[in-house]
Amino acid sequence: MRFTTSIALAALLGLSLTHLPEAHPCTSILVSKGASAAQAPMITYAADSHTLYGELIVRPRASYPEGAMRDIYDWDTGKYLGKIRQARLTHQVVGLVNEHQVAIGETTFGGREELTDPTAVVDYGSLMAIALERATSARGAIKVMAEITAEYGYASSGESFSIADAHETWLMEMISKGPKNKGAVWVARRIPDGMVSAHANQARIRQFPLNDAANTLYAKDVISFARSQGYFTGKDTEFSFADAYAPMTFEGLRFCEARVWSVFRRAAPSQKLTSDAVSGHRADKPLPLWIKPDKKLSNADVMALMRDHFEGTEFDLSQGLGAGPYHLPYRFRPLTWSVDGKKYLNERSISTQQTGFSMVAELRADLPGPVGGLLWFGMDDTASTVYVPMYAGLESAPPSWAPGAGTLGRFSWNSAFWVFNWVANFAYGRYSEIILDIQKEQRDLEGSFLARQAEIEREAVALYKESPERARAYLSHYSTTQAEATVARWRQLGESLLVKYLDGNLKDEAGKVQHPGYPSDWLARVAAADGAALAVGKLPGENAPDAPVVVTGYFHSRAELGELGADVPDDFPFGTDKLLYVAGNDKCARPPACCVQPTPDATNGKLLLPVPEAKDGCGARAVLVRLPKESRAPLFRAVLEH
Repeated sequence: MRFTTSIALAALLGLSLTHLPEAHPCTSILVSKGASAAQAPMITYAADSHTLYGELIVRPRASYPEGAMRDIYDWDTGKYLGKIRQARLTHQVVGLVNEHQVAIGETTFGGREELTDPTAVVDYGSLMAIALERATSARGAIKVMAEITAEYGYASSGESFSIADAHETWLMEMISKGPKNKGAVWVARRIPDGMVSAHANQARIRQFPLNDAANTLYAKDVISFARSQGYFTGKDTEFSFADAYAPMTFEGLRFCEARVWSVFRRAAPSQKLTSDAVSGHRADKPLPLWIKPDKKLSNADVMALMRDHFEGTEFDLSQGLGAGPYHLPYRFRPLTWSVDGKKYLNERSISTQQTGFSMVAELRADLPGPVGGLLWFGMDDTASTVYVPMYAGLESAPPSWAPGAGTLGRFSWNSAFWVFNWVANFAYGRYSEIILDIQKEQRDLEGSFLARQAEIEREAVALYKESPERARAYLSHYSTTQAEATVARWRQLGESLLVKYLDGNLKDEAGKVQHPGYPSDWLARVAAADGAALAVGKLPGENAPDAPVVVTGYFHSRAELGELGADVPDDFPFGTDKLLYVAGNDKCARPPACCVQPTPDATNGKLLLPVPEAKDGCGARAVLVRLPKESRAPLFRAVLEH
């Protein structure tokens, strides 16, 4: 995805009219029907751009007279490209899924610059919109896209498309043939049942079967054209689309294929895929086009994959000096930078701060199209968004998610995009602490949507049998109610976070102000770098005070703990006791130790927390402190004499 000024894009997705080209922006995951826990194909899409305003557009069915023409505007520049024949009937489209449960996502791989055709009429964005308006299946969408580009030319650089319906999931890769050869060359491969694939701004289809139309489709001249241009000289069976049309680079590995690797290593840890294929420093064979996951993936599993920051790997963005004191898993642009003539990079993860919107499209063959086609739709950063259910049968977009609620240049409390950005950007300042509060609300909201999904859809199907329009009205009311309630709750969350973390302080659950200071691992770095200048002396006879313990989370139930509760005993008495989270500087991503009990100091009423010394290379482990629910006593740890 490479957005600039765009009239057509605003009409379909409601994106800002001030987009600028950007490298390595998007990520898409493809889950085949057999790899889905619900037997429902899924594709994801993160529309990442620093100049993207996200909205959800609902385009109703439409009919046109014979001979009607459609104007095409380039989605990246807003430039008028020309006209194509309009279809007599077009389908309803909600975001990037239509009423027949056809969904499309994309990532731009660019490829050979000389193949861009400035004379062509249809760009990649218009191509997606046209396919959704006209196709009733994934194969049908591929056919539409191939025919349109053959007739009118392809006006964009290389593109990878995720195309799915309720039965099949396909990866299609396409690039123009340049200004002297109208049309495009392309290959489309069906993701085998039971497999998962992904793409992230780098062409991925290499060799492919030449006589398997059930699983592989391609332009008839995809190989011969490469030969004519000098891109390929071997046997047809050896031809690689990616190597011919988008040769790999170091940045293609590290910024793009690394994201695919992170999906694969999380979905199939048993395969022990190392980073050798994507680090750019060690020669290794390319990643496979798809992998078999260790278990079938649920919609919640796929949402989690979209929130990846390379946690626990050598690329982990929450580690290193660039993460700052609060382990921020983002690096502000540019991706590469130089010092003394040497070039360096910042890693690029799936979850990134500049996401305009993202989606997980879930497609169910056992349900009517308006019910079975479901977008889990979120605004802004995938790690801190809430995925809200938006059905293919929506009559209109929820008000705060619809066009007009705001713009990229105008903040509005009535805009879902701005409310989610407000909370996320506040969190970036003290990420390791504030993200825990965000994740608690995120789990609660998404958990409620997932828990109610079957019930809502049963009622919608019953209504659909009586009247499809009544079912659409029911789903529209449900999605709108939940979407607007989510935005209202997120506003409240932002307000509570400001109160809790005001001026670098921390208010405990009793409202008492604490002064947490910086995390211990960061202070150690500061001491190592500037210790001589910052060292504090001690006068003769001066005693060291106790140091308050910084508590960054309070938990009253196992559900609130989520993944933090891995070491909490099953019989922990949440009815009478609570747990307090005290961060450490653990480099090994271990769950917090449970359950440390402080020692009361009879002389002053303080609670003294024993903190074991870290004796391994992992650093100090986070701990969960056990206290009676009614306890409000201050918590301290003793400072050693210096």
